[in-house]
Amino acid sequence: MNSQIHILTIEDEKSMSSYIATFLNGENYKVSSAMTGSEGLSLAAVLRPDVILLDLGLPDMDGIEVLRRLRSWSRIPIIIVSARHEESEKVMALDQGADDYITKPFGTNELAARIRTCLRHNKSASSKIYRALDLEIQFEKRSIRLRGEQIHLTQIEYQLLTLLAENAGRVLTYNFLMNAIWGPYIDDNNQILRVNMANIRRKIELNPAQPQYVFTEIGIGYRMLENECEA
Repeated sequence: MNSQIHILTIEDEKSMSSYIATFLNGENYKVSSAMTGSEGLSLAAVLRPDVILLDLGLPDMDGIEVLRRLRSWSRIPIIIVSARHEESEKVMALDQGADDYITKPFGTNELAARIRTCLRHNKSASSKIYRALDLEIQFEKRSIRLRGEQIHLTQIEYQLLTLLAENAGRVLTYNFLMNAIWGPYIDDNNQILRVNMANIRRKIELNPAQPQYVFTEIGIGYRMLENECEA
């Protein structure tokens, strides 16, 4: 692992902050730590880290407010690391721009994997091709091929699939997808989204009930299999 990769933790619990820093230092990451939201915002602006690990229960402001302020000026990958496990909390954080959400307590292997995923996604965000297993999407050519055969999607289906592919590995919430494709004023309880996702799965999945490419995060949204093209 590149020792120059810099991770900022915003965590008020000293033992947890120390635990994370010790582990990440052992993985050859450079780690900086903040104990409050305001300190974290200042360090993020000065240090411009590669990844931010953000707790939600901070002493001076809620972590969601820290997230909102960070997202007002930065696209630095942010992983929420929180004891809050309710779906509503996860949805809110992801809707506000978090890249991932991990619930305490967690294993260090899981944390390392989430960080690697964020780094890969950030590196490949400008990729012109999505490729995973037997599926290939060439964004500039607007071409979707499955096992070498062209797949024909409706305009809405194409927009949904490519949006997920461009954010491969990340969970996109129902609200994010609805707003991105249909705008903020449509109100049909996500039914139109589910219908279109079912149609997409029928066209690209061998078994739509056991998907290989587009996964449902129950109560939250959808996630696309990671892109094998990292360039």
